[in-house]
Amino acid sequence: MTEGKPLRTVRSFVRREGRLTPGQERALEQLWPLYGIDEAEGLIDLEQLFERKAPLVFEIGFGNGSSLAEMAANQPDTNFIGVEVHRPGVGHLLKLIEEQGLTNLRVACTDAVELLKDRIADNSLDRLQLFFPDPWHKKRHHKRRIIQPAFVSLLSDKIKSGGYLHMATDWQHYAEQMLDDLSQNDDFINCSGSSDYIPRPDYRPLTKFEQRGQRLGHGVWDLLFKRR
Repeated sequence: MTEGKPLRTVRSFVRREGRLTPGQERALEQLWPLYGIDEAEGLIDLEQLFERKAPLVFEIGFGNGSSLAEMAANQPDTNFIGVEVHRPGVGHLLKLIEEQGLTNLRVACTDAVELLKDRIADNSLDRLQLFFPDPWHKKRHHKRRIIQPAFVSLLSDKIKSGGYLHMATDWQHYAEQMLDDLSQNDDFINCSGSSDYIPRPDYRPLTKFEQRGQRLGHGVWDLLFKRR
């Protein structure tokens, strides 16, 4: 429960297992014990998890993990937690962690909403990132979109005062819905000078998917909100 509102039971994702490469399978077997966040009960001790105290960025749905690994490499003084339900993507990110010697990145393969609700303490996150979530473009599926008023209320509990919520999508209708849902929550302030969208910040890498979309003339909308 958040502010008297139950969170949706409708999931915003579908598990699409896909086929694991031998390298991904090895990473899941050998590297998960080092960098994975196991299913458990109770709040995660973040200082123990990272063996230090540092600002924390939490990313939901990192895909194959390439951009998240790049961010972690570029911001060594920041801790990162990435959550993804697609196991091949998790395996790929674990490989990148090993190859790049990243010590500031941990990985979870679970429902991000449940992880936030049950295992992340309030006022813990310096930034939450949600890049290119499933747009569920058919109208009857809009209820599956992760950004909903109840979820925004949960984020207002987990993000520190002065912390940020950064979202990006290549679906204009979803961008408009995100803008509307965040604008209606008094706990967040839009960082855009025009009260809508921002240019892509330098810290968010341009993905291959995004580059391909730009060549085809597709738009991308970044939204940045600050927790009061």
